[in-house]
Amino acid sequence: MTDQASIFVGGGGEGYAVPQQLLLKYANRHGLIAGATGTGKTVTLQILAEGFSAAGVPVFMADVKGDLSGLGAAGSETHKLHAAFSERSARIGHALTYRSFPVTFWDMFGEQGHPIRATVAEMGPLLLSRLLELTEAQEGVLNVAFRLADEEGLPLLDMKDLQALLVFIGENSETISTRYGLVATASIGAIQRRLLVLENEGGAKFFGEPALDLADLMLLDANGAGRVNILAADRLMNSPRLYATFLLWLLSELFETLPEVGDPEKPKLVFFFDEAHLLFNDAPKALVSKVEQVARLIRSKGVGVYFITQNPADVPENILGQLGNRVQHALRAFTAKDQKDLRLAAETYRPNPRFATEDAIRDVGTGEAVTSLLENKGIPGIVERTLVRPPSSQLGPIDPALRAQLMVQSPLKGKYDAVVDRESAYEKLRARADAAAREAAQESAPPAPSPWDRGAATEEAADGYRRARRYDGDRGEEAAPRRSGSASGRSDSIGTAFAKSFARQLGTKTGQAVVRGILGSLFRSR
Repeated sequence: MTDQASIFVGGGGEGYAVPQQLLLKYANRHGLIAGATGTGKTVTLQILAEGFSAAGVPVFMADVKGDLSGLGAAGSETHKLHAAFSERSARIGHALTYRSFPVTFWDMFGEQGHPIRATVAEMGPLLLSRLLELTEAQEGVLNVAFRLADEEGLPLLDMKDLQALLVFIGENSETISTRYGLVATASIGAIQRRLLVLENEGGAKFFGEPALDLADLMLLDANGAGRVNILAADRLMNSPRLYATFLLWLLSELFETLPEVGDPEKPKLVFFFDEAHLLFNDAPKALVSKVEQVARLIRSKGVGVYFITQNPADVPENILGQLGNRVQHALRAFTAKDQKDLRLAAETYRPNPRFATEDAIRDVGTGEAVTSLLENKGIPGIVERTLVRPPSSQLGPIDPALRAQLMVQSPLKGKYDAVVDRESAYEKLRARADAAAREAAQESAPPAPSPWDRGAATEEAADGYRRARRYDGDRGEEAAPRRSGSASGRSDSIGTAFAKSFARQLGTKTGQAVVRGILGSLFRSR
């Protein structure tokens, strides 16, 4: 056992009583939890969340199967696995006590937790393009839209803001293309169709205000325990790209917002990225490169990132090399590819002379794992076969009544419930269109008739009109009456008037200067 602050993971597998401790000092150097379905990844995730919370470290995790809500309730001696848990605890030298942990429930759809939102501007063009599965040309048009919004002071907060801006760009594509490069109407139409698909999947609920305050993810309870933030992801998983993009956005926001802290004694936040393969499936190289950059740099912000997936091969090699703390549950090797993946996974561990790592990864049972955790000076530990300790909280989901009670007791109750729809791009563009329509209507309206048009009845009226013309002529001004049938030279359509108005505005940037970070989200304080 170590005397440093740590989380007890387990020990005692296959007769080797070697305790495995995750040192809090190195917990921000990221980690991996891998293994086939049904091998115990969820329990490992649960006991790590318990350990971080008890140490005063807040946690964020997605609850893909609904099981992790059990962290909000204490385990019970009446549970069918209590006897097995007690036996395992005695074997590995762990004092089993049941307790609950402070939890905060979140839900993008606002049904099983507090609504969680971001603005379109915060999402940024890179992640939004990934979410919408846009081509390179379509992504270019989206970048033009974001640039235009930034320069013209058009806040992109919710879906209708982006839709209105795309309509505006389509109507004025010729003028905008002159300044920013070709903006094809076909690309605009494709983006609009993808936004419609996202809206039909419920993704529009994610965009808007009040946007998530990152400080609300790093709260402690009255006893100093870190709150465990649990995102309900069972329904969200029906839109896997939205799920992956949201978690990646959250990771980039943490990176851009949090200050540098170096290597703290314990993390400020631990972020668990479940179903990590969804992040990298079909991801363009540019995006994977930026994820690698964030993973490499965010540890200095005091954030530990733990990827959970079935196979280590799901994580790109450059990112896998940054994951120092590893818990590897069983991998199946039924096919030639499975055997190759098993061999590659074994080669990433520091070998143990007592057993073959490849055999151990294939043979460990449910609740057992092959572990390698960072030791003093950040050196990877020798691989060990480990019995994972039983959880202290409830195994499995809590009932809806208890979830509702915990939400009522949440310190964030009421903060995110009501949607705020302040003036943004949609309202500003509509106001501009109305103003342009009024201007066009005034310019196309017939002028007031002159005395000659009315057939002046008196010489006095005619003399007055002549005097006015001579006075204007002395000033060198045009005073000739405009008859209703004459060409005005400004009989523009509403769209043309709008384009001309917009062209005049391009010379002066009215928008607040913004900076976009590594993954395209806004880098400025709210």
